[in-house]
Amino acid sequence: MERLFLILSILSIVLILVVLRSLRRERIRVEHSVSWLIAAVALLALSVAHSPLASASKWLGLNNPAAALMAAILIVFLGVFYRFSRVVSELKDMNITLVQRVAILEHLAEGRDGQAR
Repeated sequence: MERLFLILSILSIVLILVVLRSLRRERIRVEHSVSWLIAAVALLALSVAHSPLASASKWLGLNNPAAALMAAILIVFLGVFYRFSRVVSELKDMNITLVQRVAILEHLAEGRDGQAR
């Protein structure tokens, strides 16, 4: 079990470094990197803090704190994925609105060109 906690700690540190590197190279926006950084820090904190994890696993009725850690990881990353689903949906709505406005402007411009001739 200690090996699992060590591997998860290393993976969370790698995730933090990857997000910070992507942020520095401007491959990811700051508002999106915050979600990933929070998730990585939560993963690191959970993999290092054994006593709260043992208490949580006992409260959940799990025999193994590693199972509670995996459940917490699943919950944290489902939250991150849900947030990005909302962002993608919002961007799709904004694209539809933009296309409609461009179509209206093109229609108005064609009308002006027809009147000027």
